Amino acid sequence: MCTRWLTLPGIVAGLLLLAGCGSTPPTSINDVCSVFSQRSGMFDNWYADAKKAERKYGIPVHILMATMRVESGFQGNARPPRRKVMGFIPGKRQSTAYGYSQALNGTWAQYRKETGQSMARRGDFGSSVDFVGWYYAKTINLYGVPRDDAYSLYLSYRTGWSGYGRGSWQDDAGIRRTAARTANFAQSYQAQLADCRL
Repeated sequence: MCTRWLTLPGIVAGLLLLAGCGSTPPTSINDVCSVFSQRSGMFDNWYADAKKAERKYGIPVHILMATMRVESGFQGNARPPRRKVMGFIPGKRQSTAYGYSQALNGTWAQYRKETGQSMARRGDFGSSVDFVGWYYAKTINLYGVPRDDAYSLYLSYRTGWSGYGRGSWQDDAGIRRTAARTANFAQSYQAQLADCRL
């Protein structure tokens, strides 16, 4: 057996290689059982992370996962597209949204401050699913939205708490369609979870 890899730098390098394996998005993202089975390693267990957020905030796993499915397609480095200047020169991005949860800079900073998660990263699944749970728990406290109402929860996520309170989504058919899509994914994921072998 080769012992040169048993040095501290070798072990750290090996762990970093293993941890980096989860950076590509899972395939079959419309099947939550498949998503979880692809990310069930020792260093990257999405089901355990989602269940932890569910226990902490009371938001069902299927709603947490449907939100991230719609927001980023489970891509940890997802960003909004850049605006085009003069039709072809890449300009600024449409927003500061980033990561699995597509959290904005300001909301992410608020989450880190309020939860004490100073090391949380938007490109980390565990941090992102915890963020979504935190966000929805605040929506429930502010507006009394039921914990299993994926449609209304997503409306608050997409428009922000103040926008949701003002009802700004009522005149935006695109946001309502996306909320309905999220609710449909949540319903599908809920049915799939009943048959998952996790």
